[in-house]
Amino acid sequence: HISGAAIDLSSLIVVEGKVCWDLYIDGLVVSSDGNLLDALAAAIKVALSDTGIPKDNVSLSAASDEEPEVDVSNEEFLQFDTSSVPVIVTLTKVGRHYIVDATSEEESQMSSAVSVSVNRSGRVCGLTKRGGVGLDPSVIFDMISVAKHVSQQFMAQLDSKISAAEADAE
Repeated sequence: HISGAAIDLSSLIVVEGKVCWDLYIDGLVVSSDGNLLDALAAAIKVALSDTGIPKDNVSLSAASDEEPEVDVSNEEFLQFDTSSVPVIVTLTKVGRHYIVDATSEEESQMSSAVSVSVNRSGRVCGLTKRGGVGLDPSVIFDMISVAKHVSQQFMAQLDSKISAAEADAE
């Protein structure tokens, strides 16, 4: 398991050093009223919670330099563990205030915005700043603190919705 990875990358390995699953995530934005990065991150977390990797059976040939034969199941799947997938909370600075989940109109009035990626344990996994106005380090630390608090509430809501959807599917 690679330290800090949002998903356990070893779950994608079929045969060490030879065969693995590639995971691509495409997002199609149909409409946006602001806060796009946060919405895409939440959508990815939810989508991965419902993504299965087909179980596989590997037949290794006697010659180690040959490609292994992989039989992929159409019926059995392994679920991703998404508990480490972070959420993103963007704080948009308008005047002296921070706005969480800003609309596009609010974003048009921003002096800057800070997007903070936070995992379940409250660890900051990434940070991006937008806007031309510089920020004092104390303001950034305050924004990170707010983002950590909001992320835990947001993650709890996502977990609840995922659990409800799984219960409905059964």
